[in-house]
Parts: sequence; C-alpha cells; structure tokens
Amino acid sequence: MLRLSKRVEYGLIALRHFASIEDHSVCTAKEISQRYNVPHELLAKVLQKLAQARIIQSYQGVRGGYVLLHNPKNIKISDVINAIELEKPMLAECFAQGPESCYIFDECTIRRPLGKIQRNINNFFHTMTIAEII
Repeated sequence: MLRLSKRVEYGLIALRHFASIEDHSVCTAKEISQRYNVPHELLAKVLQKLAQARIIQSYQGVRGGYVLLHNPKNIKISDVINAIELEKPMLAECFAQGPESCYIFDECTIRRPLGKIQRNINNFFHTMTIAEII
C-alpha cells in the first residue's frame, strides 16, 4: 500500500504546527519534537530540507528557529513531499523503478489501472494544501 515516509509525516506535523501559530512566531525543532513526541534529530533534518525548499525560513541564534514562509493555502502537499523525499510514493514498483524492474511489464493487466490510480493520487497531493490539514 502507498505509504508516506516518517520524514514526510514529521514535515507535515511541523508545517501544521507552524500554520496553527496565530502570531507567526519562531518555533524551534526542539519545541516541536517535544510537543509531538517525534525524534529531534530526524525532525531537524526534515526542517532543514523544508528551509532549503523555501517552504519555511530558518533563523539562527539564541532566539532562532523556524517560521512558515507562505500562506498555508499556497503550500501543496506535493511541495512538501518533493522537498523531503528523493523518491516519490508509488503504488507499483514498475512506476518507481521503471519497466526493467518488472519481468511481466509488457503482459501486466493491472499496470494501466494502477497508473490511473497513481495519477489520481499525484493530483490529490498536488491540489491539497497545508491549510486543509490544520
């Protein structure tokens, strides 16, 4: 079954947290880690990737941390997945690895129906925003 990685889950948790802060104040990885009981080191790496993708802004120093750079209505779930993961979530191995990974690729009777489902999932991730999970 299609599964999002823990990294994506933690990224979504953090973005939901940032979006719920009314005064848009800076929040640290440690605060989020403690509040939601997620591993600090992994969350910090995820936040770095989100900052590199310009989804959040990183501030250094004693009062440092992270803030959301965009309105949650403008951050698509696919943007988050693409920022965090090198490999996108796929239903079938042949979609992720290519036709050479499947010895029945040419004769496969479910490849096209699964492809349709995969396109619908991709479209869903591309249209759903962080605002919808707040």
